[in-house]
Amino acid sequence: MMKVPAFLTNGDKVALVSPSYHLNMAGVEKAAGIIRSWGLVPVIGRNAGKLYERQYAGSLEERLSDLQRALEDPGIKAIICNRGGYGTIQMVSKLKRGIFSDNPKWIVGFSDITTLHEMATCAGVMSIQGPMCSFLANKGGDDISCTSLRDLLFGTIPQYQLPAHPFNRKGSARGTLVGGNLMTFAPLVGSSADATALDGIILFIEEVEESMHNIDRQINMLALNGVLDRVKGVILGEFTRCGDEFGCTAEELISRDLESYGIPVLCGFPAGHGDVILPLVMGSTVNIDINNNGASVSFTL
Repeated sequence: MMKVPAFLTNGDKVALVSPSYHLNMAGVEKAAGIIRSWGLVPVIGRNAGKLYERQYAGSLEERLSDLQRALEDPGIKAIICNRGGYGTIQMVSKLKRGIFSDNPKWIVGFSDITTLHEMATCAGVMSIQGPMCSFLANKGGDDISCTSLRDLLFGTIPQYQLPAHPFNRKGSARGTLVGGNLMTFAPLVGSSADATALDGIILFIEEVEESMHNIDRQINMLALNGVLDRVKGVILGEFTRCGDEFGCTAEELISRDLESYGIPVLCGFPAGHGDVILPLVMGSTVNIDINNNGASVSFTL
């Protein structure tokens, strides 16, 4: 049974940490101001302003200590990551599963933060694939992605209606929502952070700046490892600035790869690395329904 972290109330503390790449402090402070305007109290990680090896927000030990401190502090009610990039896979062997479940709290982020969502799901705790501080700082608090995140954190569960897509595969499915950035969760298959090992899953996939070769390779790797045999349905998010060397889109490629499984495939969900990142509740039970007129996505918490 998945745990639902407590929804937030005015005055709750929210940690802003950088488990992966660096975000300049001006961006962190701008995001903190938006979070403050929501009636929350941002707590910026001690090492958030560090820059290490040109990209990372501090050494592994520094990034890890900020995340551990936020996870262990019962006074912190949510963690919004500052930026993705790369680095969370380095933490898989260093974070005990109980750290996610002992003080359950919402972890928010996308891209490289997919690793933390997978770890939380494996620990039996829901989390939020959604806008990070870098996105908030860029878009401002009135953007639909940001207001949707705010509303979800305060307890308004989203229900989505989506237009028809030419590469949709019709049908209905219900299962535990896992996945995220393809190049982040695919390497976790077979590890202690492999949420795709659960039975009866709905798989969410998005990607940025990847070739069709790599995308196809990873989908086939999932198939070869038996992951797709456990998938009841697929939600495809955005594939931003990905290659076109096969003369087709990523949606067309993946939908074709999944044809033999006879499962519904929802294409074009507005989440990934684009201008809109509507939040998804990872680890929750999600229902998808796809027909000629469009598709719907709803959550059961």
